[in-house]
Amino acid sequence: MAFTLPALPYAHEALEPHIDTLTMQIHHGKHHQAYVDNLNKAIAGTDNENKSLEELVKHAGTISPAVRNNGGGHWNHSFFWESLAPNAGGTPTGELADAINAAFGSFDDFKTKFAAAGTTRFGSGWAWLIVKDGKLEVSSTPNQDNPLMDVAEVKGTPILGVDVWEHAYYLKYQNKRPDYLTAIWNLINWSKVAERFAAAK
Repeated sequence: MAFTLPALPYAHEALEPHIDTLTMQIHHGKHHQAYVDNLNKAIAGTDNENKSLEELVKHAGTISPAVRNNGGGHWNHSFFWESLAPNAGGTPTGELADAINAAFGSFDDFKTKFAAAGTTRFGSGWAWLIVKDGKLEVSSTPNQDNPLMDVAEVKGTPILGVDVWEHAYYLKYQNKRPDYLTAIWNLINWSKVAERFAAAK
């Protein structure tokens, strides 16, 4: 059962001006498509061919680098597109807001910590908000790893992930990753994050 590229839940231009149309076209149609294509090639004719994406990701430490990297790339990007929405942003509410305040002191303190995780991730990777032992934590992973993987430094259930690979922001923000991480707050789909939080608890 070959994996396929999921459709974006909005138009390529829908995240303007914070993420430009061309970046979305390349990021989704070229980068994410390549992870899907390379994952399918890497699992063809192997024991991994009939496993779910979640199964592959969870056992990243025991699978080939090609399956780990491309499987992670496919899972992470599918998760990322749903973490964003046009006309989104603002602040979370309800139980998620309470949990953020309890874990980090305030929403602003959470944003500072999350931005630091993304900014200080050397090279390419991801910043995450995860549920670990019932509480919220911020972490980051290199390359296309994620907190579901058995190889992750900090393991947990992701409820928000932001891509900090250069291909996610370079056309608009060049080398200014912090500016991209500031702009992304205008796009976070807090209702989706809250839904994931409720499921992860």
